[in-house]
Parts: sequence; structure tokens; C-alpha cells
Amino acid sequence: MLQQIAEAMKQAMKAKDKARLSAIRMFRAALKEQEIAQGKPLDDAAIVQVAARMVKQRKDAAAQYADAGRNDLAEKELFEAEVVGQWLPRQLSAAEIADAVAEACRALSASSMRDMGKVMGWLQKRLAGRADMAQVSAAVKQRLGS
Repeated sequence: MLQQIAEAMKQAMKAKDKARLSAIRMFRAALKEQEIAQGKPLDDAAIVQVAARMVKQRKDAAAQYADAGRNDLAEKELFEAEVVGQWLPRQLSAAEIADAVAEACRALSASSMRDMGKVMGWLQKRLAGRADMAQVSAAVKQRLGS
């Protein structure tokens, strides 16, 4: 995956696409920072975690900029989220999330809100990087009857 990121950076340089190049460099810097923090090279799962975190941060920032009437900055953040998001696995649909929640509840025999922690832990391991955990949490609450 690191090779794909380096290749995308080269293509952005050749195309003189400054915005894309800037976003990829920012992503590579975040990966390097995580690698230093871990003290070992990143595997693909760790890269996906960093990408998911960055995409979420960019989308949250874009929403705040849009609320403040700064659409120019919101568009920049959304573009960066799109660029970094290309290294994320395909995101699950609401129906797929609901199916995963139902499977987790069956597997853990979860029936009340007291079981939410167990269900979320089970789902976190299986859906990491493939679903927004806020959506998963909402689906679990609905299923368990908050």
C-alpha cells in the first residue's frame, strides 16, 4: 500500500496537481508520524486506520467550515478527504451495517443496552476502516432499543 501511495504522489507531481500532491504529502507525513510512534513499519491495517482517522477529521472540519460560512475551506477539506479516502476499503452501506449488527447480536446473545459494549467491541474488530463507527453505534442502539 505504501508503494501505491508513493506512485500516486509521483503521478500528482508529473501532472502538476498541487492540491492532490499536498493532500498526499500530508497523508504520508501522518503515516510517518504513526510509524515513529509505533516504532516499526506500518502494515496495511495501520495505514487504513490512519486514513480513516484523517478522512473523519477532514469531514468534521469541512462541516465546521461550512457552518461558519467558509465554503472555500470546506471544499478544500472535502477534497483532501476524497484523496486520502482512496486508500480506504469500500465503505459498508446502511443495510450491510444493519446485517453486521444483527449478526453480532446473535453471536453474542445481546438483547439489551447493557450488552452494547460487547457488541461494539465485536463490531469494531470486524468493521474497522470499512464503516463509520458512529453509524454502527446508532444501528446498535436502535437494535438493542435505547
